[in-house]
Amino acid sequence: MVTIVSMFLTIINDSRDQNAFGRQATRAMSLFGCAVATVGVADDLEAAGNLVDALDAAEEREGVVLVNVAPRQKNGKKLDHGSVGFSTTEVAHKENGSPFGYFYYGKTLVVSSIDGVTLSLIKKLGITDRINVLDIAATGKALAERGVVNSAIVERMKTTQFRSYEFLPRVAHWIVSGQPVVSVEQPVEAPDAPKAVWWVDSFGNVKTTLSSDDISFADGKEVQTLFGSLPCFTSLKDVPDGAAAIVIGSSGISNKRFLEIVVQGQSASERFGLVSGSKVC
Repeated sequence: MVTIVSMFLTIINDSRDQNAFGRQATRAMSLFGCAVATVGVADDLEAAGNLVDALDAAEEREGVVLVNVAPRQKNGKKLDHGSVGFSTTEVAHKENGSPFGYFYYGKTLVVSSIDGVTLSLIKKLGITDRINVLDIAATGKALAERGVVNSAIVERMKTTQFRSYEFLPRVAHWIVSGQPVVSVEQPVEAPDAPKAVWWVDSFGNVKTTLSSDDISFADGKEVQTLFGSLPCFTSLKDVPDGAAAIVIGSSGISNKRFLEIVVQGQSASERFGLVSGSKVC
């Protein structure tokens, strides 16, 4: 029997036009020598759900997930920067946008922006409660002194508007390669995920941030939502034609799956006017 050992790399990003994804994927492939999957998202809530799904798909195998969905206004533009050891709840350390951090899930490395609700579902599902928050400037300086990276690249990492291209794949490669990066371990301080839609699939099925525990799910139970009372079914196949219902969806991780709002044979998104971010209850 031949054992195939390989790694994967997934990019979840709101810079999702073809130019942006082409550049990110090419940079990542040139560093890691593996195929790259890209997931375009509109905001941090969509990123939160897709990060969970990426980890579920990888099943703790060796690989990398890169996530960057960060505010580009208000606090996201702060240039204040102190030494590592800051609190992620403070404005400090936003030298060029929102901070990044990393953690491992099994053998899978996740490097992600940490502002907003990007890590809210990671926290909710208990995937990790700790994250190593990176100091971009100090990491670049330290690795330049070791001859790992030149000063021109370090300067671009500090000032670029496209950190998903100049910084994110590089720092992931350094971590995987065992290079010393400057970071501080802190609790995951993401806010609680809203009770809302985080994705609408191509069939119009609506993925929510709710789990069966949130509504004490049971077959046949009626659940009051902001758009009416809906019955619960464990499986989509059991929902009558044309009927709306709440079902246990495929997204999530391990035995913790997100609930979906569906209309059998039709689009729940269109029937109820639901999009990513819509409140459910």
